[in-house]
Amino acid sequence: MRVTKFEHATLRLDLSGETLIVDPGSFTSPLVDLSGLVAIVITHEHPDHWTPDHLDRILRDAPGTRIFAPAGVAAAATGYEITVVEPGDSMSAGAFTLRFFGGDHEVIHSSLPRVQNLGVLINDALYYPGDSYAVPEGVDVDALAAPLGAPWLKIGEAMDFVLAVKPRRAFGVHDMTLSVIGRGMHRSRLKWATEQHGGEFFELDPGDSLDL
Repeated sequence: MRVTKFEHATLRLDLSGETLIVDPGSFTSPLVDLSGLVAIVITHEHPDHWTPDHLDRILRDAPGTRIFAPAGVAAAATGYEITVVEPGDSMSAGAFTLRFFGGDHEVIHSSLPRVQNLGVLINDALYYPGDSYAVPEGVDVDALAAPLGAPWLKIGEAMDFVLAVKPRRAFGVHDMTLSVIGRGMHRSRLKWATEQHGGEFFELDPGDSLDL
């Protein structure tokens, strides 16, 4: 299975000629070459993780593609057929198995409503928590897509999250709000955290891939 990082929070997974897209949001360029697309996962309703423009474009190129998301996304994405998932659910789409964890977005500020958020474990190999530090308890994580920067993110908490997950491999995502210097600083902190349990950290830029 190959994972490709795009801008900010968007991931593409390819396996056996089939494709899965995660969180096609507002900071991400239009996605192309989706002939093998079997599913889209949206972790929560914020626009940096999904937009109608992205969904319309994707569904035009790959009609009938299943969309998995929490109830909050289904309420926000009226007019789209959403398969609603909850923490503890397991789903399959083509070559991909999906297991969902967590339930809540990290707190940004007490004045802002807290929304649902789901982490997703793909093929029992790659874990992406969305906008949360939800640890997939009881899972031996091969690869972790670890958030680098956000209004809700404190780098010490992000490091503790990586330390708790103990992935064999990790790379940074959710990074478009950071400067080049800030992204480098945060990558170095998560690299340290990954290495504490013998893991390896990869610096993936948009378009870079990692074979799992």
